[in-house]
Amino acid sequence: MRLFLATALVALVVAGSPARHTAAAASQDTFAARVAAFSEPGGYFDTDNLISNERSFLHVAPELRALAKQASQNGVYIGVGPDQNFSYIGHVRPSLAILVDIRRDNLLMHLLFKALFAEAHTRVDYLAMLTGREMVPMDSGWERSSIEAIVKYVDGAKPLSAKAASMAQSRLTLGILASGVPLTPQDRQTILAFHQRFISAGLSLQFNSTGRAPQYDYPTYRDLILEVDRKGVRQSFLASEDDFQFVKSMHAKDLIVPIVGDLAGNGALAAVAKFLTATNRQVSAIYTSNVEFYLFQYGTFPRFVANLGRLPHQPGSLIIRSVFPSGRAPVAMSPGYNSASLTQPIQVLLDGYAQGRYRQYGELVR
Repeated sequence: MRLFLATALVALVVAGSPARHTAAAASQDTFAARVAAFSEPGGYFDTDNLISNERSFLHVAPELRALAKQASQNGVYIGVGPDQNFSYIGHVRPSLAILVDIRRDNLLMHLLFKALFAEAHTRVDYLAMLTGREMVPMDSGWERSSIEAIVKYVDGAKPLSAKAASMAQSRLTLGILASGVPLTPQDRQTILAFHQRFISAGLSLQFNSTGRAPQYDYPTYRDLILEVDRKGVRQSFLASEDDFQFVKSMHAKDLIVPIVGDLAGNGALAAVAKFLTATNRQVSAIYTSNVEFYLFQYGTFPRFVANLGRLPHQPGSLIIRSVFPSGRAPVAMSPGYNSASLTQPIQVLLDGYAQGRYRQYGELVR
């Protein structure tokens, strides 16, 4: 494993410099150009967020499926955080997805995901490469397998040999660099460290906060992959080959764009709003996780509402939010869940705020 890390690090640091990609990104409407144009300076948050800690995140899946049926073809999805967004994208079926997070690390994580989608043919390929496990033979029928069978395979698969791991990482390195996003040596080391976390922990990986161990009720990545809606139906993007292939196709067309930005900031959402208006696109859904809790804490929620009002949106467009129990969030949790996932029409929030409502977090999530 040390040989794998050393070889991969050399490949990622040596292959290309940020300057090599900057001119190309600036000269045309490329993936990297959009990342740069929509991003603003990043900030700090005390979690790594490699995976979600929201066990309830798929409880809203049926609502998103219904939304997809009524949304127009130019609908756009906006979301924060790591790969729970892929499940929402699979349900909403947008024409474009923009993933915005205050942490630059989230952008770097999504560059790794993008490279994995490019290499993977099926869900089992994706999970095997993400966790550094042996691949299954091509055309072996795994695309028809249940997610339970895929998880069982990955849990039991052997880690790649040092030589095979080095070759696999070299291919991913090329995919990451192919994005054209300028990366510093520190960025490249961060991406490698993120991948190594998935390899070391496998499907037992949990959400982490800086300096604190995962809480007892945080789900593992395995839990999230196998999670269900309120009717007991598995709804993650890895539970359905069709959803996986849809997300893969969007990545292939550079239609999932990760950017750095604050939901209450002055740059990112304003730039996105300008772009959507100019290209006749409208937001179908925006996933805020529990970011609004912190916006109230920092006194910046009014700025988020202003940004939200700038985004062109469709009738029935939804905000998706996650709520954790606290004195400020008196919301009921489903048995066995550490969070509640809720939706609200965007226009209801905008109108209510204009009328003097939603001045406290508890009013927003009640």
